[in-house]
Amino acid sequence: MKTVSQISELRAQVTAWRQQGLTVGFVPTMGNLHAGHISLIDEAHKHADKIVASIFVNPMQFGANEDIDSYPRTMIDDQQKLTAAGTDLLFTPTPDIIYPKGLAKQSFVEVPNVSEGYCGESRPGHFRGVATVVCKLFNLVQPDIACFGLKDYQQVQVIQTMVEDLSMPITVIPVATIREDSGLALSSRNGYLTAEEKAIAPALQKNLQWLAEKIKADFTDADSIDFIGLSKQAAKEINTAGLHTDYLHVCQAQTLQPASEGDTQLVILAAAHCGKARLIDNLQISLA
Repeated sequence: MKTVSQISELRAQVTAWRQQGLTVGFVPTMGNLHAGHISLIDEAHKHADKIVASIFVNPMQFGANEDIDSYPRTMIDDQQKLTAAGTDLLFTPTPDIIYPKGLAKQSFVEVPNVSEGYCGESRPGHFRGVATVVCKLFNLVQPDIACFGLKDYQQVQVIQTMVEDLSMPITVIPVATIREDSGLALSSRNGYLTAEEKAIAPALQKNLQWLAEKIKADFTDADSIDFIGLSKQAAKEINTAGLHTDYLHVCQAQTLQPASEGDTQLVILAAAHCGKARLIDNLQISLA
């Protein structure tokens, strides 16, 4: 695997592949890689000839009181994992390369509607930062396909909407969440969990599964589904387990608007604090 940090080096390699008629897949990351990230590389191999990954801890998507300074940086280990997974090129730019004018003077991309609420409400400006950096990385790499993990369900919807609205010639491929045996979704921030916290963290997914089963059971009479009441009950159980629920909502799967009578493709979106870690998770439900 070749590692480059300069835009000129990245573009030269991608151009060489294009001249050979090869297709390009892309997996953007912030590093501190785990099996979930590697599953994205594996999926990209199914759709493209050459695979580019990036590692960039994006300052634009972190809030004033968030953990960018302490965010884990494990470059050597990440390079080893990407090499073992058959990645062809790793792009490792610095903030000065991505934002040469500084954040205050940087143009940005904002995706309405699907960026609002949930993580968009809890982390103001977060999805502006995500959309901007992904748009810029797409422009630099110019991939045919790009893979994103469904653990960040709202993020996937933001990126898919951006690609559609801006007519980008890129296929976004959502990839299923990789979980520990306990059901806990793999996340770079799981490293913040103590042993005791890791034991209670699976309560988040456990209660999403309970909520999904209740919704499916009540679907025989659509008018009887109390999405808000059931969500509050699930959130209460999560809090009782020792977590602190940030949000938990049942939504229409594409628009992310609150679920209502007649919706058959749903997603439960949730976030909860467990010690220093903020966990996010989701569960899709098909009632059709």
